[in-house]
Order: sequence, then C-alpha cells, then structure tokens
Amino acid sequence: MKCEVGQNKNGGKKMKVFVTGGTGFVGREILTQLLRAGHTVRALVREGSTAKLDEPGKIDVHPGDITDAASLVGALEGCDAVIHLVGIIREFPGRGITFKKMHVTATANILEACDEQGVRRFVHMSSNGTRENGSTAYHRTKWQAEQMVRESGLDWTIFRPSLIFGQGSEFVKMLTELIRRIPVVPVIGDGQYRMQPVSVVQVAESFVRAPGMPGSIGATYHQCGGENYSYDEILDLTARAMGREQATKVHQPLFMIKPMIKMLQGFEQFPITEDQLKMLIEGNVCDPGEWAKDFELEPISYAEGIGECVQV
Repeated sequence: MKCEVGQNKNGGKKMKVFVTGGTGFVGREILTQLLRAGHTVRALVREGSTAKLDEPGKIDVHPGDITDAASLVGALEGCDAVIHLVGIIREFPGRGITFKKMHVTATANILEACDEQGVRRFVHMSSNGTRENGSTAYHRTKWQAEQMVRESGLDWTIFRPSLIFGQGSEFVKMLTELIRRIPVVPVIGDGQYRMQPVSVVQVAESFVRAPGMPGSIGATYHQCGGENYSYDEILDLTARAMGREQATKVHQPLFMIKPMIKMLQGFEQFPITEDQLKMLIEGNVCDPGEWAKDFELEPISYAEGIGECVQV
C-alpha cells in the first residue's frame, strides 16, 4: 500500500464538487484525489486556514464556517455534489466546540444549503460504531446527523470509516512518538481491545468515486481494513515498521486509569476523555464486505500499509 495517492478508479463524468472539512487529514487526501481525477473543487475553509491546503492554487476556496449558515449562502452555486467531512473526536466546550454543534448543527446547515441551492448529490462521513443508543455523545450525535441525511430527500451516500491511518495521521504519529521516545509504552487496560484501521487512500478513493456511482445512492458503507488486531498487536506492528522487534509495554489497570481520566479530562492537554476510553475498550471493527464489493477494492490491512507510513 502506498501512503501517497496511487492508481485509482476515479474515472467517469467530471464534476464540480463542494467539500467541507477539506483541511483535515482525510479531507486533504480527498481533495488531492478529486483534482487528480479531473474534477473541479470548491472547499469551505475557515478564515486563516487556507495554508493547510496542499494545493490551494488549484482549489476554489470559499471562506466560511460550517456552523454559520449565513456563510453558506451561494457557496454551492454551480456544484454537482457535496462531500461533507466535518467532525470532531473530542469536545472543547469552553471554546464552543461540541459534538452537537460540529455534528448536528453543521450537518443541518449544509443540508439546508443543498436544498436551497439545488444540489442533490450528497456524500457524508460518519463513523464506525454509530448507532442511536450509542454509549457516547460522539456516536449519538453522529447518528443524529446520519438520520438528518437519510430524511433530507437528497441522493445520499454515507460512509462509516473505522480508525483511519496513513502518512500524516495523528494516530500513526502518536504511536511512533511513543515507541521512539519512551522505553516502555504505557497501555490502557489489557491492550486486547480490537481495532481494524483503514487506509486513508482507500477511504478517500471511495468518497471521490461515490458521486458518480448511482448504485451507491441510499447506501451506508462500513469502511474497515483487511484485518483486525488488538491494540498490543497494533503497537508491535508499528514498532516492527520502525525497525524494532516489538514495543515494550506496561499495562495500566482500568481501575487505576478511570478515576484519573475522570479527574483530568477537563484539561485540554490531557490526552483522553471518559467517552474516548469507552470507545477504545468497546473496540472499532466491522465487516467491510459491502464496501469492498461495490467499490471493487480489497481493503488494505494495517500490517500491509504501516511500513510506508512511518519515518524510521
């Protein structure tokens, strides 16, 4: 697996595509693939964030804020499709950054803009594990957003990726820094909770192809890699990609970790919240069969892809 954009199947009709969340890790890969496929791209970018784009000169930048409906007036003019990627994995209420605002309000605003400006094709990023009765506000607000998409009357496709990895991902960066800098890597709990990381290149390819695939309208696709692993195994695979035999680990019992997280999660610098701990222990795996079949791809496993995504 190449961490760079490799060959893909993004042929067919050339479109003008409006993208939200294009300055993020996945968004930048999607923008790159859209351009490479010959599409015209317009991206919603917050003030001061244009420098985060890899190729700003090739993109029609629309300044605005997805949580401000007024900034979307006229933004979709002439567009054939919208790819909506905006989301967060952690709240910062003191700065007004909440799951409800970034998942529910943001989605409501872009759906309203589609309706008012005549754009029918809508491709939405959700998350693996999303469900109505989810144990965390993250998954519950993701579900609310999905339901709004389904009830919008648009020609929609929803993707539910698991943990996304690739060159430049915060997950890979975190693991490599831990292994490189700390002789013994701390692991929450027993380290046996399961993960099925998915390639950013394959996730992006699917988002780019979906607008031109009528058969994907009305479908919800789970996106996971070719194999699932325990967190301990993920650490060892990353260590081997860095030229080490394995990662030396020390497991921290949950009964010790939970009170610490509850006490310190209010500090922005603290790396994990109670909700994130719940999702970690719950695991992040899925059956990617329908996605693989419809998009004619073979999901890459973390073991296959991580070697080209780390800097030794």
